[in-house]
Formats: sequence, structure tokens, C-alpha cells
Amino acid sequence: MKVIGLMSGTSLDGIDAALLDISRARNKLRHKLIAFETYPFPENLREKLLDISEENETTALISHLNFFLGELFAQAALKIAARSKLAISKVDLIGSHGQTVWHSPSRISEGRYKIHSTFQIGDPSVIAVRTGVTTVGDFRPADVAAGGEGAPIAPYFHHALVRKEGKSRLIVNIGGISNVTYLPFSSKKEILAFDTGPGNMLIDGLAERLTFGRKKMDLNGAMAAKGRIHLPLLTELMSHSFIKKRPPKSTGRETFGQSLIEAILEQSVSYQISDEDLMATVTAYTSASIYSSCERFVLSRNEVDEIVIGGGGVRNRTLLALLRRAFYPVPVVQFENLGMDSKAVEAMAFALFAHDSFLGIPNNLPGVTGARESVVMGKICPGKNYRKLIGMSRRG
Repeated sequence: MKVIGLMSGTSLDGIDAALLDISRARNKLRHKLIAFETYPFPENLREKLLDISEENETTALISHLNFFLGELFAQAALKIAARSKLAISKVDLIGSHGQTVWHSPSRISEGRYKIHSTFQIGDPSVIAVRTGVTTVGDFRPADVAAGGEGAPIAPYFHHALVRKEGKSRLIVNIGGISNVTYLPFSSKKEILAFDTGPGNMLIDGLAERLTFGRKKMDLNGAMAAKGRIHLPLLTELMSHSFIKKRPPKSTGRETFGQSLIEAILEQSVSYQISDEDLMATVTAYTSASIYSSCERFVLSRNEVDEIVIGGGGVRNRTLLALLRRAFYPVPVVQFENLGMDSKAVEAMAFALFAHDSFLGIPNNLPGVTGARESVVMGKICPGKNYRKLIGMSRRG
């Protein structure tokens, strides 16, 4: 099948689109990345998404953005097909993660029910209608319904495409939030994966605030490289309860978003920290929170042969240097060393999720998310090609 994967992460900077050729034969997965591109969000959309993610806006705006994002995801799918010189009618499936605007892994009592929830917008029905291609979206809720946290789910992709018998790997994915996946040297051993805390989220948020909106990120970690780490503030940040929490665990903008950025800015005034020192400290916090969680829950009890880093964070040279220093002497490489594009990995994952969801293959990892059972994640929105796909799956 030719499948498009669409991903918009907690960094809120745009839509990643990847077109893959995927097949399964005799339980062996084969894939080929045909094309990848990132399509930036329209101006002012990021601010609106931040508002609804921070509980500042109304249900009317949430409903509106749900359908608006559906249109943008559909356009991204059409563009990546056109870039590949492939007619959209030749695409078999689209898998869309949507945009997470709320993630609440902590259970809240409602009478006899204990509710935890996750919410992604960017309606897949819009994508299916605009493109004519059967679209699978809204993946996380099935895992939540089965008692899991609905995150992290990327380890399913890591396991399928990165695991190597005889070699233990630790995958570090740095998006808005950072998550890690431990792939043991033997398939008989269990995968371990969890969110570690902030990735690019605090760095990007502070860069925007400190430059009065002129910059959306600390490009290449240049600002942090000019500063010195403020140890008292770093120590305070590292005392955050999530860092020490045992897996399964997941988090999002609700914990490491605007409210924490405001608190950090207040502390910088109290400590009289310069902008460069503040950026250096928050970058160090991102690195230290990743390493601390890995040391506590993985490295202290497992052998690791190689660290593989992916996600948008690979573009931050200062952050990468800190991580290499922290994990030394374990070698740190990027997905490119495995023949993959670091920036494309997350979008590629949702192409695989859509493929396996349509074929009825369970695609969550209960040992990672805390779910009671394996489930098929994803809601299928039929496109014009739906009957053709059903025929293909029956023949397969």
C-alpha cells in the first residue's frame, strides 16, 4: 500500500507529511520513504492552538479549528502526493495523528468512573472527503479506553522498524515533549517506553517570549550556547514530580507549557538571570530531564549499546552536545545513521499506524501505555477508494 502519514506535534509549528510504500509479507514489514515535507501553519494559527490548549478559549473555537485543521491536513496530503508526482487516487490510505490540544493521563473521579482523557483535533472525515482517500485518525482514544494513557505510541513504530536482534537501542525522540523507547537486544525481553518531560516546548516558548515573538525557536541552540547554566534554577526545575514518576507516564502542554514558562520567567527575575543564561539553563533542563529518566528507569537496570536521537530536537546543536556528554561513553547517533530521516520519523509512524489499523492489527503496546489489553487504535473514515481497499485486504 502507498500510505501518507500526517503529524502535527506539541511544538505547533506545522504539519509533517510523509509518503511511504508499506507491505507486510510472512510477518515481515517492509517500507520505503518516497517523499517527506513539512508545511508550516498559517500565521496566527499557532496562537489560537495555544489558547485552546491552555484552557483559554471556547468550544465554538475548538469546533472551528477541528475542521480548519482537517482542511490543512488534507492539503498537506494532496501536496505531498503531487510532489511525488503521484495522483492522489493512487494513494491507498492516509494516517493522521491530528493536533493534541489536551492530554490528561491522571484519572479524575466522576461518580463510579475514573476518567482520563486525550483529545486531538483535525477531523479525519474532512481529510477523507477532500482527498477521496480512506483516512485513519484519532488513534490514542482506543488505548485510553483500554485503561492506558494513550501515550507514548511511537514505540510501536520504533519496535517495527528500528529494533535489531543482538543490539540494545535507546530511542530518544525530541519533539515538543521528549519520549524514549528502550529496544532490548532480544525480542524475548519487553520494550520499555515513556515520556521524559520537556523537549522543544520550553526552549521554543522561551525563545519566543525573550525575543518578543521575533523567533519561534533557538535556532541551532545558538542563544543557549552563549549563556551559562544557572545551577540553582536548574536544581529547582529538576525537582518537578513528573521527572521522578515511574512509567507508564505521559505528559503534554498542560504540564510543561505556558504556566511553567511563566514560572521560569518569574524565577529569572528573582535570580537576575540574563536571557542567554536562561536559555542555557532551560536547554540543560531538557537534556538533564531526558538523561535522568533514562538513568533511573533504563540504564540502571539494562544494557544499552546505542542511543538513537530523532525529532526536531536534533537541529539544536547545544542540546545534542549536552546529551552526548551525558550519555558518554554510550555512542549517540541520529536516525540518519540508520538510513532514516530524523525529521520524517513521526509522520512515517502514522503511515504505519494507518496501515496496520486498516488491516485490524493491534497497534498499541500495553506494557508501554499501561493499557489492560492490545487494541486496534484508529478510527476509519472511508474515502472513495474504500471498497477497493476492502477488496485488497481480503485478497491479502
